[in-house]
Amino acid sequence: MISDMLTDIHGFLAETGMGKSYFGKAACGNSELVDRLEAGKTITLATAEKVRGFMERRRCGEAAE
Repeated sequence: MISDMLTDIHGFLAETGMGKSYFGKAACGNSELVDRLEAGKTITLATAEKVRGFMERRRCGEAAE
């Protein structure tokens, strides 16, 4: 699950040009989120849902522009 999440995040960052720290802060209030996942640490399901929701909302918003 964490590797899938990290793959999705890296794809999102590549699509948007957003930085890792900004992404973490905007997605869930934690600028260290991506570094934490890259280090093999875990996150809660609630945080994973926040992150996925953030990416989905941003993608939908960008598609509408």
